[in-house]
Amino acid sequence: MQNGKFTPELIAPCGMNCGICIAFFGYTMNGKKRKHTCVTCRLRERPCAFIKKQCDKLTDRKIDYCFECMDFPCKNLEKLDRRYRTKYGMSMIENLRYIQTRGIEQFLNNEQERWKCETCSGVICVHNKTCYTCNQTVKK
Repeated sequence: MQNGKFTPELIAPCGMNCGICIAFFGYTMNGKKRKHTCVTCRLRERPCAFIKKQCDKLTDRKIDYCFECMDFPCKNLEKLDRRYRTKYGMSMIENLRYIQTRGIEQFLNNEQERWKCETCSGVICVHNKTCYTCNQTVKK
């Protein structure tokens, strides 16, 4: 994230916006502070945190986004997407289709508005709907 704006490096191959992930903010799912924050799937040495072990194309970095694969959306991505739609109200497959049809810049602009805290203009976490800038929890 540069100057409070989402960047292409924050968007994982699976369509996750790492900039709204609880690990990126430096917390665990049970609210404890992590020793190290996540630096995103694109910037760390290993590929996609969610489905890398089930996908040779991601492991070998043959594709940048899952929509570039002939099997899109694969069963692993569909399972992950179903969990995120149900638990967090966010679809990785929808994110990928948006990027595929409208481009990464338009997607980033859309995400900036979608996840902006109305109180302080910080970023809302997808996992617990908390803004870690002002500690406000919102309903999304």
